[in-house]
Amino acid sequence: MKTVSLSDGDRVPALGQGTWRVGEKKNARRDEVAALRLGIELGMTLIDTAEMYGEGGAEEVVADAIEGQRERAFIVTKVYPHHASRSELPKACERSLKRLRIDTIDLYLLHWRERTPALE
Repeated sequence: MKTVSLSDGDRVPALGQGTWRVGEKKNARRDEVAALRLGIELGMTLIDTAEMYGEGGAEEVVADAIEGQRERAFIVTKVYPHHASRSELPKACERSLKRLRIDTIDLYLLHWRERTPALE
C-alpha cells in the first residue's frame, strides 16, 4: 500500500476507508464492521468518519471495527460546523472520543466551514 508522510514523520496509507452512510441501519452493522476490518487487513488502515455520519453511528461502527487493533488504525473524524465554536468544539470532540472508544483522534477536521467564522 502506498503511503504518505505527515509532517511529524508518521506515514499513513494513501488510500483509506470512508464511512459515509455507515451506522444508519442497525441490521447492517455486522457487515459494516466486517468490511472495515477487511480493509484494515488489506492495509487500508486510515479510516475517515464524522459525527454527522449516522448522527454518530458511523463512529460507533468504527469503534467496533478497531476494537483490539487501535494501534493499526489512523482515525480521522470531523466536527459539525455548528459545533465548531470555542465553547462547543471540545464537547463535540469528547463525544466523538466516547463513541469511537479511543483516547486520541489522529486527525480532527472541520467537516465544512459553512458560515462558521474561521477565527471562531
